[in-house]
Amino acid sequence: MIEKSKIHELNELKSQSRMGGGSERIEAQHKKGRLTARERLDLLLDKGSFREVDPFVVHRTHDFDLDKQKFMSDSVVTGWGTIDGRLVYVFSQDFTVFGGSLGEVHAEKICKIMDMAMKNGAPLIGLNDSGGARIQEGVVALGGYADIFLRNTMASGVIPQISAIMGPCAGGAVYSPALTDFIFMTRSTSYMFVTGPDVVKTVTHEEVTQEELGGASVHSEKSGVCHVAADSEADTLYLIRKLLGYLPQNNMEDAPFVNGDDPLRMEEALNSIVPDDPNKPYDIKDVIGLIVDNGQFYEIHENYALNIVVGFARLGGHSIGIIANQPAMLAGVLDIDASEKAARFVRFCDSFNIPILTFVDVPGFLPGTNQEHHGIIRSGAKLLYAYCEATVPKLTVITRKAYGGAYDVMSSKHIRGDVNLAWPTAEIAVMGPDGAVNIIFRKELEKAKDPVKKKAELVADYKDKFANPYVAAARGYVDDVIEPKETRPRLINALEMLSNKRDANPAKKHGNIPL
Repeated sequence: MIEKSKIHELNELKSQSRMGGGSERIEAQHKKGRLTARERLDLLLDKGSFREVDPFVVHRTHDFDLDKQKFMSDSVVTGWGTIDGRLVYVFSQDFTVFGGSLGEVHAEKICKIMDMAMKNGAPLIGLNDSGGARIQEGVVALGGYADIFLRNTMASGVIPQISAIMGPCAGGAVYSPALTDFIFMTRSTSYMFVTGPDVVKTVTHEEVTQEELGGASVHSEKSGVCHVAADSEADTLYLIRKLLGYLPQNNMEDAPFVNGDDPLRMEEALNSIVPDDPNKPYDIKDVIGLIVDNGQFYEIHENYALNIVVGFARLGGHSIGIIANQPAMLAGVLDIDASEKAARFVRFCDSFNIPILTFVDVPGFLPGTNQEHHGIIRSGAKLLYAYCEATVPKLTVITRKAYGGAYDVMSSKHIRGDVNLAWPTAEIAVMGPDGAVNIIFRKELEKAKDPVKKKAELVADYKDKFANPYVAAARGYVDDVIEPKETRPRLINALEMLSNKRDANPAKKHGNIPL
């Protein structure tokens, strides 16, 4: 029988370990508007499901008076738990202990839980709140970061990896989240930057605050580093839980099936959603909402590269990834940011067996010296490569414009689109009717007595012959032209037909995507 004193000692030690840096530092954390490492895990995981690993592991450094810091555990809490009953592995950096800084033991704890996640095929969630490398431990801390980076890379495409920035994340610390699949940030309390404001000022003489340099707004709207920004830590953790519902546990499984919407539902509103004027915008999110299950769409990168929309939804109970040109922003044109945003999302979906649905309304690639000089060719090729490489079921709906090379890129039949549908409003052509007429009939227009009238006739004739879906359909480039209202049942039927799809790429170590 175990002595009561031993049990009492164990409970005392565990209680001390759970206090992290102590009540004063916990209070200081709360005053900053931030939760503690354990409070975050309580919100993230199913109640009572967390099982901690290494609660008594402490640092081994004796220099710089670190021995005088009497903590019962190092600056990260690790373990596993469940979200909606599904296993996940987690680490949560504890800012109340050494400012959440990463040292040898801190890194070892994270690496152990990452290895467990890989071996057991379950998602990894990292809650980051750290002052960076533990300076007192020198190169050992840097080695610890590299150990984590390697595991992030090896786990990529094998298990979903999600990072939440819950406080500061600076220097080398930013590269682990950057290697993961999705980054969440909390407005006003989380920051990411390679070099802090002081360094920026020293090097560039530019005054900049933490928020201006690397806050959630900056990274969700300008840099694209952040995929989802939330207003509070509770919202951030809730959105992570919600995202996981669309994802499989690993690359050998399918995402959870959730039944609950009529697969035969038709939407009359879709028949009138595209304006008669081809130059008039409409919101593609309205189209998505009418087609997907229960109108629920989980958008990724909502505030970045607004001319393309990406995110998750369900169709007939199945999780799908959606990529859609947004005619309400820059007419849905593809530019550098939009191409890279979509390419990354396509590759994630393909890695984790999530079918891809593409809505096409694209007038082409954005022209201009700025785009050309910054590599629109390379960025557009990234999206093309991602679609060509993807072997998951690929469904495509052309709602209106599909011009030029952008037609090819957006999951066309030619790059292994499985089921390609078009609405009667679709315009599939090398370029828009106006531009085409100006080039093809330039001499006739110059000689015409009434150039305006002549051009109108030629444009109308060009539209009848080329700017419609039927020429493409006659060649089999479009599988069918359908009434918009029947899009949902047609897509669900196609998805079920493709449920046992088998496709493969040539045997090779890996391709060379134009990064």
